[in-house]
Amino acid sequence: MTTLVRDTASGSLTRDALTVLQPGFAGTTAPDWLLRRIGEGLASVGLFGRNIEDPAQLSALTAQLRAERDDILVAVDEEGGDVTRLEVRTGSSFPGNLALGSVDDTGLTRAVARELGRRLAACGVDFNWAPSADVNSDPGNPVIGVRSFGADPGLVARHTVAYIEGLQSAGVAACTKHFPGHGDTNVDSHLAMPRIDVDPDTLHARELAPFRAAIAAGSKSVMSAHILLPALDPDRPATLSPRILTGLLRQELGYEGLIVTDGMEMQAIASTYGIERGSVLALAAGADAICVGGGLADEETVLRLRDALVEAVRTGELPEERLADAAARVRALASWTQAHRVRGAQTEPGAASEEGTAPGTDTVGVGLVAARRALTVTGTREPLTAPPYVAAFAPVANIAVGDETPWGIGPELARLLPGTATGTYAADVAVDRVLRDAGERRIVAVVRDVHRHPWMGRALDGLLAARPDSVVVEMGVNQAPARGALHIATHGAARVCGTAAAEVIAGA
Repeated sequence: MTTLVRDTASGSLTRDALTVLQPGFAGTTAPDWLLRRIGEGLASVGLFGRNIEDPAQLSALTAQLRAERDDILVAVDEEGGDVTRLEVRTGSSFPGNLALGSVDDTGLTRAVARELGRRLAACGVDFNWAPSADVNSDPGNPVIGVRSFGADPGLVARHTVAYIEGLQSAGVAACTKHFPGHGDTNVDSHLAMPRIDVDPDTLHARELAPFRAAIAAGSKSVMSAHILLPALDPDRPATLSPRILTGLLRQELGYEGLIVTDGMEMQAIASTYGIERGSVLALAAGADAICVGGGLADEETVLRLRDALVEAVRTGELPEERLADAAARVRALASWTQAHRVRGAQTEPGAASEEGTAPGTDTVGVGLVAARRALTVTGTREPLTAPPYVAAFAPVANIAVGDETPWGIGPELARLLPGTATGTYAADVAVDRVLRDAGERRIVAVVRDVHRHPWMGRALDGLLAARPDSVVVEMGVNQAPARGALHIATHGAARVCGTAAAEVIAGA
């Protein structure tokens, strides 16, 4: 049994256990319990849409946190595109990875990531759980999709590097995810345990290629995936696997930065191991930071995990040296972000960026430029002159994206063609109802991953049979054949993607 010799106020085992946690919390100001735990050693917090209202509020929140500890890591899940926390209530000013990959201009990807990083830094956020380096080789993937740069490993690798370079040039640490690759899965790890059954050669050539590039580019952190890869470890998912985190990532690939887990409350871990047991196994496997708080955001969770780690050291299940090493890596990243907090982090929330775009405004900037370039347009480009009827076919929201963020083109089209109306339809909607709601107006059908949703395909078939002059806008993965008098693929559902599509429809 390990003898406890470091349980002092200044350098305790308990402090190290708090240091490796990255919890969330509820509210737009820091609760008292969180501030107390920061004083006791908590070194990171994770922000989600529930914590963010606007740049001014976010800046005040991060200042409140740094008043307790000036080097605290303030993390956010801000991929841009469909997954946005900065603009959770309006939709993102930046297209996501698939749109950037479809343009395939690494300079553009670097510029988008730099501006996104500048906005984060200006609000006091210095750690971003992005980019996704997953190769989306399964077009039916229910959780990655447009969050991936594409299905080609080389393309994904070069854009992952560009994203890391752009983000970290703004003083914001990148977190390349989801190691060793979540692209070839047909199960969402928020809900169950995905499994990738391919041989080691395929994994090394496909899944690992972007991560090797990310490591060479100096990604400050890597996030593990809750997926089972029998070719690497038949027993444990990557997050809990010493073979994958220590043997493959540390030793074989030579990665020396921070290893962060994906959210431990996700069902792939929570329903199989429990978050306390899972956190102990993850640290023992080689992870350095435990991400928790997307769904669990309270003091009780933090204390349960802290105590589970302390007890694991006391019983010898988790070597004390392993916990100390993990805590040291967290502190090292905190020191890097503190040292690289650029002058732009002190910019007032309303100040203009180098592109002339103020955070939170709709002024044309690099994000809209990128969204316009990402469009794939097929068919007749004759502009609509009268306000149309937008029929939005909405699938159940991806948990990573959430259902808070609006998507579609209705508001953007209404701005260009006043009087535009929008109706939203769910699974197994009757086409007759859509036609009745539209009346004599031209129909713009908006879909999202129509290839994955048979009900959506049937609705679109029926609609086009009755109204072949309808416009179709695909805002997910553009896998299905182009249909409609005009077909626009946006390669993502960010607000700027909707703006770019609306411009084409209205001839703006």
